Amino acid sequence: MMSGQPILILKEGTRRETGRNAQFNNIAAAKAVAEAVRSTLGPRGMDKMLVDSLGDVVITNDGVTILKEIDVEHPAAKMLVEVAKTQESECGDGTTTAVVLAGELLKKAEELLSQDVHPTVITGGYRMAAEKTHNLLEKMAEKVDIKDKDMLKKIAKTAMISKNVADAREHLAEIAVEAVITVAEKGPQGYEVDKDSIQIVKKQGGGIEDTMLVNGIIIDKERVHPGMPLRVKNPKIALIDGSLEVRKTEVNANIQIKDPSQLQAFLDEEEKMLRKMVDDIKKVGANVVFCQKGIDDMAQHFLSKAGIFAIRRVKKSDMEKLAKATGATVVNKPADLTKNDLGSAGLVEEKKVGNDDMTFITGCKNPKAVSILIRGGTEHVVDEAERSMDDAISVVAGALRDGKIVPGGGATAVELALKLREYAASVGGREQLAIEAFADALEIVPRTLAENAGLDPIDTVISLRKAHKDGKKAAGIDVETGKPVDMVKRGVVEPYSVGRQAIASATDAAVMVLRIDDVIAAKGTESKGKGSEGGGFDED
Repeated sequence: MMSGQPILILKEGTRRETGRNAQFNNIAAAKAVAEAVRSTLGPRGMDKMLVDSLGDVVITNDGVTILKEIDVEHPAAKMLVEVAKTQESECGDGTTTAVVLAGELLKKAEELLSQDVHPTVITGGYRMAAEKTHNLLEKMAEKVDIKDKDMLKKIAKTAMISKNVADAREHLAEIAVEAVITVAEKGPQGYEVDKDSIQIVKKQGGGIEDTMLVNGIIIDKERVHPGMPLRVKNPKIALIDGSLEVRKTEVNANIQIKDPSQLQAFLDEEEKMLRKMVDDIKKVGANVVFCQKGIDDMAQHFLSKAGIFAIRRVKKSDMEKLAKATGATVVNKPADLTKNDLGSAGLVEEKKVGNDDMTFITGCKNPKAVSILIRGGTEHVVDEAERSMDDAISVVAGALRDGKIVPGGGATAVELALKLREYAASVGGREQLAIEAFADALEIVPRTLAENAGLDPIDTVISLRKAHKDGKKAAGIDVETGKPVDMVKRGVVEPYSVGRQAIASATDAAVMVLRIDDVIAAKGTESKGKGSEGGGFDED
């Protein structure tokens, strides 16, 4: 009846790719993303300059920052961006490793697909290999304790070694470790670290060496009145999340005043209300006030006369940190204040940092919130220093949470690859090919480290394999000489969770991409008006 007549199932202009074409296109897109960040891996990695549509510039070698900034369009490439985001949210470091590993797993899978190995066989083998690596990684891991500050510093320095701030990493690592240890709390499994308790404040000017840790909180604001004291020793701190202003009525109302005395009565009443608010604060003995909302000019005058240091419009997040650091309770209005609600510290003072006045609340006893003031010569340096500090805090927190570390510098990857090849031989069947491909893919880490350091990748990997066969489990690449060295003795270590998550995320992404054999894109921007190309199927 309808021989040769196409039946339109998909919308006009829909693009469709099926079978090998779809798989190879997806793999190519994912490989391109991995290639984009590959040159940033390791201590000799290079930086990327990213310019957005508004002309804002970001200079970084942080994998997840690069992938967030470049607007990735291809759906398969977006999966690799998700890998980086997951790695960042779970571990805070290892984003480049995770993406590069996912790209290499797909590259090895592409070779197997060309040999007519079915995608399901490859994904099955990859799953088996990932499970085995997790078990092997567990056995390789060594314990680390909160008292071992030296080892925690090495973990922080390893996270920062590839960044722009590498020259100051000794100083920054010490700050990161101190900050994490101060806010860490013992949990049922290990130590829990709430990263929100560590406030990072950036201020351009000075050098990275001027970065400092404050056992308390920094508020990027100045006192509301010049008549207030600049510094208050042993302050009694009140936190108010309301305003010190006369509230306006909920409804619109017109009031007719017939003689001047009535107007004066209004003004007197307003003054009386504001005076009462200040008296409520004075009555409980508070001499420092942080207010989340506004402070009326008249109230500012009364506070100044009473010798009370006050700051207005403090961010909610800063109020929460102040409560943790000083032990104060946030109240809704001054009338609710009691002596028990007040917090304490050693000193509250206003200081000039760069061109701005900032308030420092220091000397808090047993603070459960601390601040890090990051300094740097330019805005880009300060931003990159903040990213590096965030990575360092995350890895130290991760190491304390798990209580386990593994050697870095490609040592873990080579050891896992060696053990996986032994395991592959015992599995047999076509899955063996996939497990061996997984082992080869793991070696992309030392190979990339060598390439970025200007060394011969083949010679480097061969020498590392030999060292591991000789039982040197912690042998990794020395980027200066290219020779295998003991990474634990060299101080190049990373949390167990970073490696585990990188392998898990990379495997999941690779498996998902490999299982796709049909891509139906309903954008239709290019093919509009070109008939039903790719949008219809023959009845036959």
